[in-house]
Amino acid sequence: MPQPGEVFQPKPSAEDSLLDLLVETLEGLDEEARAQFLRQFFRTIAQVDLTEKQSSEYWIKILERRKELATSAAKNISLRTAMVDVLSSMSSLRVPVLVEYDEFKKLQINAATDALTGLYNRRLFDEYLDKELNRAKRYGQQLAVAILDLHKLKEVNDRFGHLQGDHVLEIAATTLRTTLRASDFAFRIGGDEFALLLPQTDTEQAVTLCRRVRAEYENQLRPLKMDVGVTLDFGVAVHPHDGDQKSGLLSVADQRLYALKHSTRTPPRVVPIAAEPPHEAVPASSTPRVAPPAPAPGPSVVREAHTERRKWERVSLAGTKAHAVFSEGSGTARVIDLSYGGVALALESEQDLPEQFNAVLHVPILPPVRVVLRRVSFLRSEGDRLRLGCSFVS
Repeated sequence: MPQPGEVFQPKPSAEDSLLDLLVETLEGLDEEARAQFLRQFFRTIAQVDLTEKQSSEYWIKILERRKELATSAAKNISLRTAMVDVLSSMSSLRVPVLVEYDEFKKLQINAATDALTGLYNRRLFDEYLDKELNRAKRYGQQLAVAILDLHKLKEVNDRFGHLQGDHVLEIAATTLRTTLRASDFAFRIGGDEFALLLPQTDTEQAVTLCRRVRAEYENQLRPLKMDVGVTLDFGVAVHPHDGDQKSGLLSVADQRLYALKHSTRTPPRVVPIAAEPPHEAVPASSTPRVAPPAPAPGPSVVREAHTERRKWERVSLAGTKAHAVFSEGSGTARVIDLSYGGVALALESEQDLPEQFNAVLHVPILPPVRVVLRRVSFLRSEGDRLRLGCSFVS
């Protein structure tokens, strides 16, 4: 019961409580998503077709009008009252319609999700990445970002039609939803591209998870009996090891995605390689898209080396934990960069390595690779360190 002198405030209806919840929800969306939602919102409840800009302007006026009415009446005013007042005064109100909660929820979901797969869209990916990166910095935690690419989607569309292409996309989305942990986020950020945000996850955990996603996806595709090698390629970057800025993490993840693509699909044929140029600089703007192949079985054949400019871009591994372990316990070396044709190693001191030797390469996103290396160049670099250029022997 109200006390003497207290103004009686009736309990708000379910509809009014729903609209109040809507106000709070919209505050958490960015301007573009909010404008898209409001345009559909006004079209649904009042059958008025406004632009996104007009929808945002009307919404601001409605909230301001609600405050004015509440001040003058000295009591709470429902959002519905303010909406009717504003829309009517602007000759925009045609048929007021009360929308049920499920309809509101549907509109909100449509503004933030991809229509085909039901995953969060690119806009929400950018927003969530900013939030999770800030959270990781604040609490000193790791955050893994994975970019995934649906390999051979175009071939599926060309050979089996776009309905089948849509189906393999939907299977990919279902695989992500059922394989990821409750704390992870999945997004569709392009036609054949997906992204994952994996809070409190290191590189090894992220790569393991992506491999599990890829294996499960391939299992789900088998009943379709398509003779197309459809799969999910991936690249992973982790804060803070690979960077602490959004653009840098996405760039590293994208580079590693293409490195994995090329390393697993290079045709097994012998081709000439270019020798390590003595002072060739790696352009800062180049995007490495290659990685070393595993040695082919059978008799060893040394690839011919010559002095023309290298034909394959190098993947810079500066700042990573990439290293090579020499066979027979003869030591280790840091991997500076690698390409399809060879690898450059940094040595602390001169080591008695033969002209041709065995090693195991440990490179981010790839399993350990056993290779046979042939010495090509031996240079002294800054800090009195030695740079050993090697070619791969197939």
